[in-house]
Amino acid sequence: MTYQPFDLTGKVALVTGGNSGIGLGIARAVAQAGADVAIWGTNAGKNAAAKAELEKTGRRILALECDVGDEAAVEACFAQTVATLGRVDGCFANAGVSGRGLKSFLDMTTEEWNRVMRVNLDGAFFTFRTAARHMVERGGGGVLVGTASLAAIEAAPRGEHYAATKGGMISMVKAMAVEFARHRIRAHSILPGWIETNMTANATSNEKFAGNVMPRIPMRRWGEGDDFGGIGVYLMSDASRYHTGDSFVIDGGYSLF
Repeated sequence: MTYQPFDLTGKVALVTGGNSGIGLGIARAVAQAGADVAIWGTNAGKNAAAKAELEKTGRRILALECDVGDEAAVEACFAQTVATLGRVDGCFANAGVSGRGLKSFLDMTTEEWNRVMRVNLDGAFFTFRTAARHMVERGGGGVLVGTASLAAIEAAPRGEHYAATKGGMISMVKAMAVEFARHRIRAHSILPGWIETNMTANATSNEKFAGNVMPRIPMRRWGEGDDFGGIGVYLMSDASRYHTGDSFVIDGGYSLF
């Protein structure tokens, strides 16, 4: 018999923020590996475009408008996802916002702090809690994956709120890995480096910024959404069935150099 641990046929993935960037890269790969996919995003046009692209894989694709910072919206969209696709085996809490440019932490308003917390940390909590309840009740295991950031483990001056959400993501994931292991539910975080997405466009297109950062990336390029497809497939697959609580740094070597 051929070893086929990466065949995701019969499985269902949920990817928040799945209509572009890292989320879409994960959604593409898991769909190509055989999974049905639900993507959640706040932009209806981008949702529709991503859905049309993903449907070319021949898999069942659901695209829903969802603000993950809205607890009721998360509960409703998760219920609709299960009603349409039958189950969720892999939940990727990828939706997030960046911090708005500040001159100093001293100038950060409570409103700005709460804006980032609401989506990046509260949104991940709402998403994971709903998915974990479903997986425990259904039985059969699953995986919970959060998109964190290098900002969680390296200094992020003027972005303390963003860094706090990503550090919190890692800690939450490790705790879930231990709590839910007896249910065969695994949990991991992914720490991207500098990736070319809509969120980072202002930075990566800035000549001065690129001149300072690119020489520190051993692979000498920005990351792309599709660079995260492989880890998405691995974490949803049987190949990772005994692997939990990990933090995967995917940064082209930036943090090493």
